[in-house]
Parts: sequence; structure tokens; C-alpha cells
Amino acid sequence: MAASHLAGPVLVIGTGLLGTSVGLGLRAKGVHVYLSDISPTAAGVAQDIGAGVLLENQQIAPELVVIGAPPDVTAALVGDALLAYPNATVVDIASVKGSILAGVLADTRLGEAETSRYVGTHPMAGREKSGPAAARGELFTSMPWVICAHDGAQASRVKAAESLAIDLGATMHRMSVTEHDESVALISHFPQAASSMIASRLLNAESHQLALAGNGLRDTTRIAASDEKLWIQIFSHNADALVPILTGMKEDLDRLISTLRNPQGAGALLDLSQLMTEGNAGRARIPGKHGAPPQAFALVTVVIDDRPGQIAQLLTEIGDAQINIEDLRMEHSAGHQVGMVDVSVVPGRRDELIDVLTKNGWKVAQ
Repeated sequence: MAASHLAGPVLVIGTGLLGTSVGLGLRAKGVHVYLSDISPTAAGVAQDIGAGVLLENQQIAPELVVIGAPPDVTAALVGDALLAYPNATVVDIASVKGSILAGVLADTRLGEAETSRYVGTHPMAGREKSGPAAARGELFTSMPWVICAHDGAQASRVKAAESLAIDLGATMHRMSVTEHDESVALISHFPQAASSMIASRLLNAESHQLALAGNGLRDTTRIAASDEKLWIQIFSHNADALVPILTGMKEDLDRLISTLRNPQGAGALLDLSQLMTEGNAGRARIPGKHGAPPQAFALVTVVIDDRPGQIAQLLTEIGDAQINIEDLRMEHSAGHQVGMVDVSVVPGRRDELIDVLTKNGWKVAQ
């Protein structure tokens, strides 16, 4: 285990999914972590799973304070921590940065000496589940962690924030507050809004309609199951960056609706083709594996029985053949005790994979 870049102790205020994951990751590095939360139950669970020890009546002088609270209260908690721990670097890990920085700088209790110890950060990691019980010490491994230092932040404080990201195995990015909020509005907040709106269309769907649903609908609505209380705050705090993107989508929807009102009209098919082509081109710009340039993989679909051990056996045999799996997806067949597993490999290994699976008795859908 590599040594920590932080000496500690570290105080984590807010023991939800992210805060508790920070604690678990730092404890694995040998850093002493204290935990605090307005909910005794949440803090107790975080302590029970090994994320740190509860801050009760101890007098501590933390090297770093991590605020893992919802956006609505983050700025106030940052101010409290800057005053309570005058030698500590204070960072927050909320998913919006502009409104929080504005709140910290507007806090009349704080002067430049205090605000210079604050650094806004955002680890781009999470799960559909929330709360300390869902926390994982490896949650941030290889995930982006954005450092949004404001102009008045001391260099040593920025270094402490960067050390936190490095210790937790994240990939560090540096952005201004505005760059960050515009970026996450596009790649995180907008998809959440779109997914939630798509899922809301299902409320009045007939059961026989939903029975036909496959992975396409599940994929596009997966994040609609996220914590609505948190997302209400995120949307409201980053509205300025999100509204122009939603307006652009509204314009595209209006264009699509107008075209579909007369699908046989002059230029209608061309317009539909352009809309789909633009989507294809945008999808192709999303970075590929490990942040590398997008790469097209070859797909092999395998039919498996719906019984224990089938997936494990399939993966073992592919591994024994020294073929690396680039992606894996599974879909159950409606009304039948079988499933379809889509295995993605580099194009040059597709035929080899099909040969291996066929020889081992697997049914491969050609």
C-alpha cells in the first residue's frame, strides 16, 4: 500500500455515500479520520463499516476538513469549518461549484485569511444507491476528480485538495468554477433531466406495453432512479448552466415534432436523417475505455440458460482463451428461461471468440 500524501487527521462532515467513501479510502491508507453528521444514525453506520471514528467531545486539529453535504447547506458548513478549525484546509465535494463559492465569499463571518483555505472540488463518482451503507473505499478509483480553486486560494491548500484526490486513486482535473458547472450541466445534469423526463412518460403506460421493454429503455431510464431530493438541489443550484442546454434540446424536439407532423413532406426524410446523424456523431465523441479515444468493438451475442453459474462459466472460458472483454451486457428473454449476453471484444478477436465458444458448446447468435 502506497503511503498517503496526507498526514491527517481528516474530518469528514457529512457521512452519505461520498463522505463515507472518502473515509473508507483514507482509512485504507492509514489516515486517521473523524466523522460528523447531523444524523447520528448515518454517522454511526459510517463508523461501524470502518470509515472513521465519531467526533464527539474530542478537541481536534484536522489537517483537512471534507464537507460531504447537500448543496443547499454546503456553503454554510464550509464557513463553519473555516472558523472552527483555523489551521485546516477545507474542501467540499458537492456536484456544483459556482453557487457554493459565491456563498462562501459572501459569508460575512469570513475574511480573506479564512476563504484562502477553501478549495472547491468535485469527485465524479457515485452510485444509484445513497447513504453510508452504499459507500465503497474504491469508489473514486480512476474516476475524474475536479479541483476548482478560486483566485484567492493558497497554493498549499490547493495542494492538500489535490492530495486527497490522489490518495483516493482518482484522476485529477483542474477547472475554473464556470468551466466545471458548464461541463457537468452537459455531461451529468442534462442526462439526468432527460432520463427523468423519459421515465415520467411511463407512469400511465399499459402493462402490455411495458412488457415489451428491453435494454434500450432500461439504459435510458437507469439514472431516473437517482435520489430526487439531491437532484432537486443540483438542478436549482446549476440552473444557469443547465437552462441553455435544455433550451437547445427543446429546439431539437420542436424541429422533430414539426417534421413528424408531415413526414412525407419535402425535405422531411432528410431532416430526420440529419437528426439521427447528429446523434451518432455526438455519441462517437464520448471517450472510450480508460479515457482513450472512442473505439469500435466487435460484438458477439451468446445465448445462456437462466441458471446459477452460467455467467461465471462463460467468463472463465473466455479468460482461459486469453481474450479480453471490453464490455458486457445482458438481457433476459421475455417468457423464456434464457438470456442473451453481448460480449464486446476488439475486432481482431471476434472470429477467435466465436470459434472458442462454439467448440465449448455455447450457442452463438450470428
